Amino acid sequence: MSIDVAFAALEALLGSRFSRSEAERTLHGQNETWFPVTLPDAVAWPETTAEVSEILKICHAHNIPVTPWGAASSLEGHALAVKGGISLDTGRMNKILETRPEDMLVVIQPGLTREELNTDLRATGLFFPVDPGANASLGGMAATRASGTTTVRYGSMRDNVAALEVVLADGTIIRTGSRAAKSSAGYDLTALMLGSEGTLGVITELTLRLHGQPEAVSSAVCAFDSFEAAVETVQMTIQMGIPMARIEFVDEQVARVFNAANGTTLPEKPHLMVEFHGSDASAKEDAERFGAVVEDMGGADFAWSTSTEERNRLWKMRHGAYPACLAARPGCMGLVTDICVPISRLAEAVAETRADIAEAGLMGPILGHVGDGNFHAILLLDREDADELTRAKEVAGRMAKRALAMGGTITGEHGVGMGKRGYMEAEHGAGWQVMGAIKAALDPKGILNPGKIVP
Repeated sequence: MSIDVAFAALEALLGSRFSRSEAERTLHGQNETWFPVTLPDAVAWPETTAEVSEILKICHAHNIPVTPWGAASSLEGHALAVKGGISLDTGRMNKILETRPEDMLVVIQPGLTREELNTDLRATGLFFPVDPGANASLGGMAATRASGTTTVRYGSMRDNVAALEVVLADGTIIRTGSRAAKSSAGYDLTALMLGSEGTLGVITELTLRLHGQPEAVSSAVCAFDSFEAAVETVQMTIQMGIPMARIEFVDEQVARVFNAANGTTLPEKPHLMVEFHGSDASAKEDAERFGAVVEDMGGADFAWSTSTEERNRLWKMRHGAYPACLAARPGCMGLVTDICVPISRLAEAVAETRADIAEAGLMGPILGHVGDGNFHAILLLDREDADELTRAKEVAGRMAKRALAMGGTITGEHGVGMGKRGYMEAEHGAGWQVMGAIKAALDPKGILNPGKIVP
């Protein structure tokens, strides 16, 4: 059989770094949310671009699907091998290849995580700012065009990737972008690969833009009687030109979850969690100006912190929101969905989503990156209750349609994967078929992460 010939060739290439064991296949069939366990036929662990190229040449010749695997922290089933074939685990491609402080650039392999990178960069005075919460692999973050808590100031992966090395479906190696600050030389292939979720090529090297570590950082948390007041506070802050590094929202359910998980005593109300970066003087001034806005908008329990320990506790609590919410309903699973709308429609979108969740009889805490108009609903489901899953999918569908009606998008940062594929035509119209044509041109056999994004 063709698959046996291909697997024999892959085993000869990789040795013990190629496995068909049930344990490894099961590990690579898991996901962070509600999708069923989906086993690949085998797992491969390349260590170099050359090995990725050889793997794809073999799989292309024998029509074997290849699904890239990073830290498996994605939420829409991106890394599941729904057509079988190879799970291509980039975990051993985790090296920093070159650091160029004078250019504020770093060159890395895709399996390196964002926390590992920033730990290594500490001595340089630079850092990589994109923070999706999970300690995701940077290759996966590029593939999903990730963003997160710091996007309001530093942008998403779209703004912080200068160049890529990518292996195409037939094993061809290409380079996109450059180390220059800008270019007008032809099609932007870097942008094309960002957000392609492994359907157009396998990212094997990234050149990332770095930023200077701020001299001073101040963080705060404050409560509001209503979500509308919290959003209006954010809108006013943005209009005043106060530069925020992070501005996050959590609803009263999440505040309750935080208290249970972390021993805090937050009022069970909507909260904003904010952070400012700058000099000692500017961070203090920004904090004071924001505090005045909060006071005008009726915010309460306003507490600032400039100590590293207190700030770390605050953001650790925020980043731990998903597992903390899961713990609030023991044994449950999560259907986590996100939408992004113009900030002028954010309060309306959240209010209508909360009504949908209540009408469906579900438990669904809401949190998000309020400065971007992006929010998440964590729908907590009984694993054995198929009706709850059906109702949750209906709520997610209404959220997507609402976002489009408001001039927004079906996903601000989670990506498409399998979970949002059914809404792509509604958002993009004929543009979705153009995406399919690009996919067919670069991957005519359809072996790269099949079943995701495109028609």
